Amino acid sequence: MSPTPHPAQAIAAAAEAPLTRAQALLEAERCLYCHDAPCEQACPTHIPVPQFIRRIGDGDLRGAARAILAANPLGGLCARVCPTEELCEAVCVRNTQQGQPIAIGRLQRHAVDAAMTLPASTFFTRAPATGRHVAVVGAGPAGLACAHGLAMQGHSVVVFDAREKAGGLNEYGLASYKTAEDFAQREIAWLLQTGGITVRCGWKLASVAQLVELRNSFDAVFLGLGLGGTAALGVPGEDLAGVADAVDFIAQLRQAPDLARLPVGRRVVVIGGGMTAIDAAVQAKLLGAEQVTIAYRRGPEAMSASQVEQHWAQTHGVVIRHHLAPQALLGQDGRVSAIALAVQQEVDGRLQPTGEVETLAADQVLKAIGQKLALPWAESAGLAIQGGRLVVDAEGRTALPGVWAGGDCVAGGRDLTVEAVEHGKQAARSIHAALAQPTNQPAAQSLPCAA
Repeated sequence: MSPTPHPAQAIAAAAEAPLTRAQALLEAERCLYCHDAPCEQACPTHIPVPQFIRRIGDGDLRGAARAILAANPLGGLCARVCPTEELCEAVCVRNTQQGQPIAIGRLQRHAVDAAMTLPASTFFTRAPATGRHVAVVGAGPAGLACAHGLAMQGHSVVVFDAREKAGGLNEYGLASYKTAEDFAQREIAWLLQTGGITVRCGWKLASVAQLVELRNSFDAVFLGLGLGGTAALGVPGEDLAGVADAVDFIAQLRQAPDLARLPVGRRVVVIGGGMTAIDAAVQAKLLGAEQVTIAYRRGPEAMSASQVEQHWAQTHGVVIRHHLAPQALLGQDGRVSAIALAVQQEVDGRLQPTGEVETLAADQVLKAIGQKLALPWAESAGLAIQGGRLVVDAEGRTALPGVWAGGDCVAGGRDLTVEAVEHGKQAARSIHAALAQPTNQPAAQSLPCAA
């Protein structure tokens, strides 16, 4: 009998292997190089897909990477975590005609990984310094893309983040098997080689006064705050030991020095139907949980996790149950021991309990039912809120002059890494245009005080 693999080995083995050179060449040859390029239109950052694939086919990996990175500076991470099966690959002509799309995400990863063995200056050239200073709050994909775009225009950028490391959800909220070998940090370090960006971790924007000081200290401010709060189940027993937010579980796992020492339940129940629920469930299974169940209140067609992600979970032994809503968490000696789930049915599009209740044994329950904006002072600062998120225009401008925003914290998005990158790009262009206008109020050079 073969020995049980170390949890870190199990997680690494779960990741999809990169393409070899020969595999990449063969896959690139399948591309039809469509003139109208529906794949490019489906990409939120509009990566020129046929162009970069043609260059891979020609053996020009550097040219392929240059085309990708010009559209998406975080192209390596996005190649790993984007739901390509719902975006570019979904509309690929090979998919619509034959049911077998070009492996666009894996080809993108192949090109960008090769690029990162070279200095970042091979692909990016910073313009002469403008003397303008911009504050970016939040070092997630939106903030990093905005900072990079502004730095390339010659502006000086300070990126503030509340955590110990930059990266946002790319570092703290994505499953380890998606970002193996510390890729998120390696990509950030590589991008920072281009200069013009200072990252200041351990600083949290938590008050109107701090935002006022940022506006007084910098020529412009970009808010890429993400969603710092998590939604509650609102059922009895939620405060029992063993009940936690799935995003916190993933963050703890991502930062754990030894995964073998990370406490994981034998019987784990994950509440939710999105990517975070899938990530938490698969991670728990890979870390040794005997039984992992995802409980979702609606049917499979309503889950925000893609079919590919759902299949991924099931192939790793995760059971997905539908039409079950948490009713109560049951405990013993202060620790969760089971969860009562009310069976649901849809009547005229609305969920209604049937009166039947199922009880699942559980010594760990992870909540993945969504996040919310953690800025209770936002409206008093002059920021507009809609649906619990910041309101911005098409260029990312908020209601507060000199302040832009993007990523998960803004209304109307799909909470995708690649979409957050595009928000950051758009805001950087808008900020650069605004800074090009003459002004009689030069920015002060002092940095804001600590939270």
